[in-house]
Amino acid sequence: MQKSVLKNHAKEGAIWGFIVLELIFFGIAGEYMSMTETAFLAPDNMILLLKQSAPLGIIALGMTIVMINGNIDLSVGATFALCAIVMLDSMTWPILAPLGDWAIPFAWGLALLTGMLMGLINGLIVWKTGVDAFIVTLGAMLGFRGLVFMYNGEQPTFHLNWTMVDIAESAPLGIPLPILVFAVCIAVVWWIMNRTVHGRNAYAIGDNREAAVNAGIKVGPHMVWNYVLIGFLAALSSITFYSESGSVNPNDGMLYELWIITAVVLGGTKLTGGRGSIIATVGGILAIQLMRKGLGFIGADTAMVNLVIGSILIAVLYLDRQLNRKGEEELKI
Repeated sequence: MQKSVLKNHAKEGAIWGFIVLELIFFGIAGEYMSMTETAFLAPDNMILLLKQSAPLGIIALGMTIVMINGNIDLSVGATFALCAIVMLDSMTWPILAPLGDWAIPFAWGLALLTGMLMGLINGLIVWKTGVDAFIVTLGAMLGFRGLVFMYNGEQPTFHLNWTMVDIAESAPLGIPLPILVFAVCIAVVWWIMNRTVHGRNAYAIGDNREAAVNAGIKVGPHMVWNYVLIGFLAALSSITFYSESGSVNPNDGMLYELWIITAVVLGGTKLTGGRGSIIATVGGILAIQLMRKGLGFIGADTAMVNLVIGSILIAVLYLDRQLNRKGEEELKI
């Protein structure tokens, strides 16, 4: 048991070792290859990186729970965009427009309800039909994206409220609000997964669903709640980002699900469920953002960034499979 615990800690710590290597590499490479005079490791640059990590990171926390549960959600990018449209457009509705700045909390609430509704739909379909979550959420990804394009005639949705912008750009305690929201989400989701029955059940269901059913765990409702949670987090991420920008395009959020799943897997969460760590997922998000920002800092184009991160993901999955195979062989001996 102690050997297994140490092995899990080593896997979770590997992502942070990788981050240290990234910081060293881009810190040195930036001195010679950067087109700007700003150092890559400059405090302002790192704070900006954390702020840019928040939208993907908030959703990744929910994806970690869903994947530990043995499922997946490919519709988070479309949900992200749809919630933004509802938030911005609702402030122009006849019932809310006369409220002025008081419409802001109602718009945020509608966005959160939209995200939770999308998650509820996914969860109920997965539960009641028994269809694989990959297929269900793939269909939801296309369907929700269709709603995004239909909502405003394939045109950008724009509504800039300066009070909302001021709130989004505020920095309580000197820390940008998106970073604070991300930090609170990390603390809450970590607590759920490590200190509650719901979290323990997520690991149990992902590890062996049949055994979980035999143990009396209500697997169906449990999965539905996790999908509602990831919908809520996708909406919260959308609020955090679009309250500042005030404009959303129908294509926004595309490929978010791939970046998020990549980060979660890099953090050590198994695609088949039963194993994962919220803190390691945070490491996965930071590692990807460091790679994207670092490669851009030294002049690499988008194609090179995607190639490098894709190659790293394949390598991580291969190593993880080899380690798990060796572990299974040791158990048989």
